[in-house]
Amino acid sequence: MQTGLMVFHHVQISCPAGSEETLRDYYSGLLGLTEVPKPPILAVRGGAWFRSADGSELHLGVEPDFRPARKAHPALLWPELDALAARLMEAGYEITWGGDEVPGMRRFHTFDPHGNRLEFLTSVATR
Repeated sequence: MQTGLMVFHHVQISCPAGSEETLRDYYSGLLGLTEVPKPPILAVRGGAWFRSADGSELHLGVEPDFRPARKAHPALLWPELDALAARLMEAGYEITWGGDEVPGMRRFHTFDPHGNRLEFLTSVATR
């Protein structure tokens, strides 16, 4: 039996219709992710795709009856966690630091402009 290796290509979270500029301001402007053009057949649906330096992607897809994900969330590794937290707080976003529940990691939760929960974390070895 072969042991599986799982690497995410992308994670998708929902967004409201017409929110693309707000998404760009937050995910590209504030977080520094690169927007990726959606294939034309998917672009007509709205939303936006973003890519990190390692090639993994975060897709935001329009959901007609949008409700933010308040519990389920992507957890994003971020090497400069304190700098990101400062940038988010300066922009008016609330940060909730986690305790030591995840061994070897520092982390915080926040919410994107549409109320989707996001977790950012880094290894304590990279402090």
